[in-house]
Amino acid sequence: MDLPIYYSKAEFIETDTGNKVSRRATIAGPQNIILGGKTIISSGAIIRGDLRRTGPGHAVVISLGRYCLVGEGCVMRPPYKTYRGNFNYYPMKIGDHVHIGANTIVEAAQIGNHVEIGKNCVIGKFTIIKDCARIADNSIIPPNTVVPALSLFSGSPGRFQEDLPESTQEMVEAQTKQYYTRFQALDQ
Repeated sequence: MDLPIYYSKAEFIETDTGNKVSRRATIAGPQNIILGGKTIISSGAIIRGDLRRTGPGHAVVISLGRYCLVGEGCVMRPPYKTYRGNFNYYPMKIGDHVHIGANTIVEAAQIGNHVEIGKNCVIGKFTIIKDCARIADNSIIPPNTVVPALSLFSGSPGRFQEDLPESTQEMVEAQTKQYYTRFQALDQ
């Protein structure tokens, strides 16, 4: 049995859907961010929902699925292209059961379900990470890379290392659910 991970009730805001967001995280443009439920945003994380395409309409900039963990000091910002001097931001979609390690910078276009991203990584602009993939700690994934399903990428620049077992989906799902269950408020 894994030990609980305690956090101060005063530091985290818990939403109706069970998201736990640190008050020390920076959530810019929260109206443009969707959290799927049971997602943990750690202290020092920066999520830039304010960077969105200009123009009419309500834009979802970043959507996170269920049971996601955004580690301490992570920076998540939508990918952009410049066109005639204008920044055009594109939405970032992240699936369920995604674990992003501490101090990782993410500018991906899409991250699938059951994905593990290590700590101190840089996920380049418009990267697509398919389901059940894993990015090792300290990896730099160049912009526009497509990381195939069930593959491990590592290095700088990040390259394919090996195929992951078919059981990866169940393992990652169990880990993210377990982490969420262990993440408990310490009554103050």
